[in-house]
Amino acid sequence: MSWGTELWDQFDSLDKHTQWGIDFLERYAKFVKERIEIEQNYAKQLRNLVKKYCPKRSSKDEEPRFTSCIAFFNILNELNDYAGQREVVAEEMAHRVYGELMRYAHDLKTERKMHLQEGRKAQQYLDMCWKQMDNSKKKFERECREAEKAQQSYERLDNDTNATKADVEKAKQQLNLRTHMADENKNEYAAQLQNFNGEQHKHFYVVIPQIYKQLQEMDERRTVKLSECYRGFADSERKVIPIISKCLEGMILAAKSVDERRDSQMVVDSFKSGFEPPGDFPFEDYSQHIYRTISDGTISASKQESGKVDAKTTVGKAKGKLWLFGKKPKGPALEDFSHLPPEQRRKKLQQRIDELNRELQKESDQKDALNKMKDVYEKNPQMGDPGSLQPKLAETMNNIDRLRMEIHKNEAWLSEVEGKTGGRGDRRHSSDINHLVTQGRESPEGSYTDDGNQEVRGPPQQHGHHNEFDDEFEDDDPLPAIGHCKAIYPFDGHNEGTLAMKEGEVLYIIEEDKGDGWTRARRQNGEEGYVPTSYIDVTLEKNSKGS
Repeated sequence: MSWGTELWDQFDSLDKHTQWGIDFLERYAKFVKERIEIEQNYAKQLRNLVKKYCPKRSSKDEEPRFTSCIAFFNILNELNDYAGQREVVAEEMAHRVYGELMRYAHDLKTERKMHLQEGRKAQQYLDMCWKQMDNSKKKFERECREAEKAQQSYERLDNDTNATKADVEKAKQQLNLRTHMADENKNEYAAQLQNFNGEQHKHFYVVIPQIYKQLQEMDERRTVKLSECYRGFADSERKVIPIISKCLEGMILAAKSVDERRDSQMVVDSFKSGFEPPGDFPFEDYSQHIYRTISDGTISASKQESGKVDAKTTVGKAKGKLWLFGKKPKGPALEDFSHLPPEQRRKKLQQRIDELNRELQKESDQKDALNKMKDVYEKNPQMGDPGSLQPKLAETMNNIDRLRMEIHKNEAWLSEVEGKTGGRGDRRHSSDINHLVTQGRESPEGSYTDDGNQEVRGPPQQHGHHNEFDDEFEDDDPLPAIGHCKAIYPFDGHNEGTLAMKEGEVLYIIEEDKGDGWTRARRQNGEEGYVPTSYIDVTLEKNSKGS
């Protein structure tokens, strides 16, 4: 099936069809462009939505990280990745489909224009040959009619007896002339006719089939290009389906990670005050003066006075406990957080101690770096003056001393709180803590201190109270080891939750450093604790994060 043989006389129809093909190609390109804009706008709106509902990076007082909130934030992250995949789809369509279609449409227009011009030129040449043949034909016909008239005129004069010999001879010459001209035009017409027939045969059997074949190939290539673009349009979407599926799976996992029990426990941990419920109010007997007698008036009066004092004291104590269920007493925030309930005070102090330890670790690292730099300067004076580092070293040492004092002071306050919340037994007086506490200030709980000489509990023993490190180490199943480490320096491990180690000792790593400068380790005998990351040489096993 060929356009050159089947459609040899349909030049105008093929002209319209090829133009329609290009118009359809451009229409599909416009469709792809609008689809790209939809994908881009969709991705942009998704990113704006994620940005709108993402948590704002607040200050230190951060909201409790409930599992439902964490799951929602994870869903937002997955949705942000999903929006990125929509952008990938738009970019792939723009590059692989829309851009290719526009370039091909431009080339197609140029090629079509060239083929149609060749067809029009061939048709114009054939029309010119036909006109030349037609002109020679008309001229031959005209000369033949003139020759017939000359013959009729000669025969009439030849048969006319009245005609002179000269007229007859003249008519004969005219007949011979017309006959000769008719013969010449006949030969010219025959030559033009033969030439036209040859050109016409060449036009309809060689030139036009070749041009139409090229138009047919061009149209077929356009159809194939459309097919490829249809496939590329679908492939752009199909390529991102695995990643989109992972995003959706991440959303499902986030939904499964919601733990209502854990959230409830988090509410308890966030708002627990540590106070004990108030006790019963004592009965205050105001009827004693009714039954007193004159004989015991003096004694009764003294009893009454003492009873009044006791009543006031009791009521005052009771009122001191009532603020737990009403409004808390307003006042400036104290450095030791004694204005807070015991449990909240303990958490605030622990957070401050952790922050101070991190700052202390940074200052210690800076001191080590300055000492190393000083050693280098002493060995190589041309690199710098060792004395120029002395002010910075002195400042760093002052900062370290200040931080250690702050840590010691806050640990004393923390021991005081943990001693009060750990139980009522085994109280003992601690002079090391009392000198840090202002004499005469009220109890942090606001209700448990009966006099100015308040008792302060000593530092809690490892087996006598419950703290954060115990919470972490009381799991039924021990954490798997993810690597091992070797102690570069000795560590005494006096603080609770830490693990003492000797230089060169090898320990198991069960939890990596989370950015606070501490690594959780375990001995072979099962003893666990935190050690400074800068004191050990860590070697993690393969796939340790997965385990």
